[in-house]
Parts: sequence; structure tokens; C-alpha cells
Amino acid sequence: MLILLVFGEHLSRNSLLPILAPRVDGTSPAIAVSTFSVLKRVDQKLCIALGCINRPVSDFAAWKITSATLTPENAREGLKNAPNQSVLQVEIQNRLAIAVLIPNLEISLTDSEESELKSIQLTPKEWLPVAWQETHPDFLSTGAPSGDLIQAQLPLLLPANAAGYRVRILYPQ
Repeated sequence: MLILLVFGEHLSRNSLLPILAPRVDGTSPAIAVSTFSVLKRVDQKLCIALGCINRPVSDFAAWKITSATLTPENAREGLKNAPNQSVLQVEIQNRLAIAVLIPNLEISLTDSEESELKSIQLTPKEWLPVAWQETHPDFLSTGAPSGDLIQAQLPLLLPANAAGYRVRILYPQ
């Protein structure tokens, strides 16, 4: 029975590990973290013995946008100048205890009545800082490591009547 259980875990590991992975931001119970640590060690030994493919998962819940700030490049002139060159500073974190595929970013610019003026979608290659990409050369296939905090500064050209913005993550289908 134990052999069947171990073999079953190995076969379903790509769907089982993301479900069981605790959050590394301190929101998961300590027992879940220690249990997952044991499970991960067993899984690594099985991978060595039986072979396996380590694929990062795409999980919206893994990502936390810790901050997003849109500031005019020339703060003194603010929204007076058209076109309005601005910089979006975004900080997101992989909160899962496993590697997660890096999502696209979507920036929605709105007017004062919350109507969407423009939507900008950026792929990981477009929004990830060059320095981060250089230190993680295989990021498209390996994803972001557990707990990784990514900070990016993105230049944006805002419409003259832009009054607000939203930042969200998405995985293309």
C-alpha cells in the first residue's frame, strides 16, 4: 500500500505539489510548512530514483502585488504636459514554496469616471528588469523561485485625461 501511495504521489506530483505548497510570506501554519518540507525531500529522492520533469506552475494565488505606484517623470509639471510620460513602479512576490511561472502584467488606465481609457499588456520579457533576466537566464521555463520579490520600473505614456490605473497579473491562454 505504501508503495502505491509513493508511486501515486510521483505520478501526480505536478498537480499535487502546487496544491500542498504553503505560502512563504508567513500566512501558512508552521505544521504545513514543515510537512511540505518533508514531502519535498521525499519528492526529490523519488525524482532522483525514478526521474521526473520539474515544471513551474501557473498560479494566480501565488502572486502578491506588494506595491504599484504611478508617478509622473517630471513631478513638478504633473499632468499639465501632454503627452504625459510617467513611470510605473511595481513590486510582486511569488508567495508559494515552489517555483511559479512568471505572469504577464496588465495595466488599465482609467479616466475620472473609472472608464477604461487604455489597457497595456506586457509579457515577462517586456516588464521584468534586465538585471533580473540576466541572473535568471531560463526564467521562461523555470519560473520565479519561491519567495522571489521582483521590482520593476516601467515607463508609460499616459493619455491626457488619465486619472487612475489598475495593475493585475494574468496568464495568457
